[in-house]
Amino acid sequence: MHPFAARPRRFLLYLSVWVLPLLFLGSGLHAGGLHVAHIAVILVPLCLFYAIVCLAPWYTCRFLPLRTASMVRIVGNHLAAAFIAGLIWSFMARGIGALAGTWMPALPARLAPQVPLLFGSGVFLYLLAVTIHYAYLAFASAQDEGRRANAAAVLAREAELKALKAQINPHFLFNSLNSVSALTTVDPAGAREMCLKLSDFLRTTLRLGERENITFGDELKLAQVYLEVEQVRFGKRLHVEREIDPRAEPARVPPLIVQPLVENAVKHGIAGLVDGGTIRITAKIDGALLRVTVENDFDPDSPAPRKTGLGLTNIRNRLASRYGDNARLDIQKGETRFRAELILPRAE
Repeated sequence: MHPFAARPRRFLLYLSVWVLPLLFLGSGLHAGGLHVAHIAVILVPLCLFYAIVCLAPWYTCRFLPLRTASMVRIVGNHLAAAFIAGLIWSFMARGIGALAGTWMPALPARLAPQVPLLFGSGVFLYLLAVTIHYAYLAFASAQDEGRRANAAAVLAREAELKALKAQINPHFLFNSLNSVSALTTVDPAGAREMCLKLSDFLRTTLRLGERENITFGDELKLAQVYLEVEQVRFGKRLHVEREIDPRAEPARVPPLIVQPLVENAVKHGIAGLVDGGTIRITAKIDGALLRVTVENDFDPDSPAPRKTGLGLTNIRNRLASRYGDNARLDIQKGETRFRAELILPRAE
């Protein structure tokens, strides 16, 4: 269906636009000697009829798109259609004049000299309708392309987030299984306890990881279970301090956005200290922002472990995909202290 006729309100608006050519032609016919009553009798039905005729270019414009059709074919078809429409318009005007001549005897004689003007205006109005339809099609096409581009971008971001989250779990699982393997010979009971806690962590991760957002409180619980897994391995060498603003817990965050920071603190900090060290987790609300900090001790003389930087890279990529420039991860490395600060919009 024609978009102008698809909705009654839109069609009425389209008809109201025809008041402009009616007034323009009326002034021309009045200058040619026709009375206002003659003009009303001729132009009102004529413009209503031609308003319907000028919807026809919608179909020819779609059949002859500017991007693909030959310009000679486009111009030839529309000029021929405009010429025919102009003839119909002018002959209909003479027919209306002849019918009205029964009670307005002077009308046919006064209308005859104005027929060329009506023919020319009919051709012009039809070509104007063609131009408007092409402009509308170009606008609609641009909107469709924009919607498709936005939809493709959304799908791409969703696919990227799923891929990034899928990378996190194997990364953590690989490190945990290495820890279990190291404990099996020296502390079988500890290895069994670690397996149970690891199972609990993975079960919770699968339950929450499918969600787009979880509360920061749930994310802290995930990090706590992870630390309990590592506590079996490190014992008293691992100390944890927390300072959590209660207002931060209801905030919505992407799942598994904090746990990699805690994992990084254990793997690249506490694991390299003979006497162990402290991981400090803080969270506070700063206006419209949620600030989460994970700090840990590290040994500057300890050889750097083999690492790929996957955890921190994943966090930055996920923040960019989800929040754009409205979130970031800041890293500060001191002489013996490593600090990672996660800053993201507060949402509940």
